[in-house]
Amino acid sequence: QVQLIESGGGLVQAGGSLRLSCAASGRTFSNHVMGWFRQAPGKEREFVAAIGASGLTKYYSGSMKGRFTISRDNAKNTVLLQMNSLKPDDTAVYYCAATPRIGPISNWADRWSEYDYWGQGTQVTVSS
Repeated sequence: QVQLIESGGGLVQAGGSLRLSCAASGRTFSNHVMGWFRQAPGKEREFVAAIGASGLTKYYSGSMKGRFTISRDNAKNTVLLQMNSLKPDDTAVYYCAATPRIGPISNWADRWSEYDYWGQGTQVTVSS
């Protein structure tokens, strides 16, 4: 069982940066692939980024690659999402997710249905 709590959301101007944090409970955190998804009002949940259990492999949505960076610290049971050059279209609730699934993350980690555990979300609002 993994419980996830996101933090770090807020209001930022376009071009600014935010760093989201996801704190996980449970001794098996280091065995889980971690992902970030987002959902804007009236839109479907959208994949942002994922990171393998060891932290060596990362996978990004094409539209966010180069602006967002995912990382994890297994000693602290934490996964981070550094977001730079934010745009108004990045406004959404951002969710952290975890799954014990194995295999190359580029094959499946962009599908929200692959994740077993979810946080409550943190709101990110980017003003123009």
